Amino acid sequence: MPRPEGNKVQAEADPPTGRRTPRERGGARHWLIILPPLIFLTLFLLVPFAIAFKISLAESAIAVPPFTPLLSTTADGHTQISVTFANYRLLGTDAVYLLSYIFSLRTAFFATLLCLLCGYPMAYAIARAPRGVQTVLLMLVILPFWTSFLLRVYALEGIISDHGLLNSVLLWLGVIHAPMRLLNTPAAVYIGIVYSYLPFMILPLYATLERLDPALLEAAADLGTPPWRAFVDITLPLSLPGVAAGAMLTFIPAIGEFVIPSLLGGPDSLMIGRVLWDEFFANHNWPVASAVATVFVVLLVGPIALYQHLEAKARPA
Repeated sequence: MPRPEGNKVQAEADPPTGRRTPRERGGARHWLIILPPLIFLTLFLLVPFAIAFKISLAESAIAVPPFTPLLSTTADGHTQISVTFANYRLLGTDAVYLLSYIFSLRTAFFATLLCLLCGYPMAYAIARAPRGVQTVLLMLVILPFWTSFLLRVYALEGIISDHGLLNSVLLWLGVIHAPMRLLNTPAAVYIGIVYSYLPFMILPLYATLERLDPALLEAAADLGTPPWRAFVDITLPLSLPGVAAGAMLTFIPAIGEFVIPSLLGGPDSLMIGRVLWDEFFANHNWPVASAVATVFVVLLVGPIALYQHLEAKARPA
C-alpha cells in the first residue's frame, strides 16, 4: 500500500536523526571562522582593557606595582573593597587632561581631512590609470611601509628642520630669504601625520573607486552632463564607503599618536599619547594613566560603532 504523499513530504523535511542540516553545518563553519579573531580580541583587547579599568579604580601608592589593591584582607580576616573614582574626577577637572583630549581630537580630525584632500585625487588617478601603471603607482604608495615608522619620522625631522633639506632647497631657489621654522610646531605634527598615514586613506579609496562602473559616467556624458557634475552626482556618492573607511583608518591611530608629536611637535603638542607616557613612566601614576587610557578607548568606540552602524544600513539586504 503506497504511503500518503504528506508522509513523504514530512520525511523529506525532517532529516535523519544524527545528521546536521546545511544550516547547522554553515553555522559551525561560521564559528570556526570568527573564533580565532574573537580569541585574539579577547586576549589582547578585552583582557588588557579590564586590567587597565581595574587599575584606574585604585589609588597611587609607593609600592610594586605602584597602586593599592582593590581587594584586601583586614586584621580580623574580613575582605575589604577599596574602589575610588577620584582618577576620573581628576580627568574632568584638570585642564591638562581636558586640553590633551581636545588637542588630540582636533589634530586627528584636521589631519584626517588633509589626508582626504590629498589622498582622494591620488586614489582617483590610480583607479583611472591603465592596469600596468596602476601596479607601479600602488607599489609607490605601499613602499614607505617597507621602512620602519620610527626611521621615517626621523627622516622627516631632518627634512623640515631649520637647516634641513626643505629650507636648503627653498633658500637656493630664492623662494625664502630666511629658514622657515617648521620643526617643533603644530604644523610639523600635521605634516608628520599626513606623511605617515596617507596610504591608509589612499588604499580604501582606490579599492572603492576602482570598482565603480565606468558605464555610469559614459551614460551621464551621453546625456549631456558635464564632467564635474557627473563627479558630484555619481562618483562622489558611490565612493563614500571608501571615504568612511579611509577616515576611520586614519583618525583612530592619529588620535593616539605618540612618536610624531614627541619628535616633531613642540611643548604645546600635548596629545593624549604623550600624557599616557608621562603618567606611566615619568610620574609613575598608574591609576591616573589607566583612567586616561580607559576614557580614550571609550572615545574611540563611539566612532567605530557609528561607522559599523552606517555601513550596516548602507549594505543591501
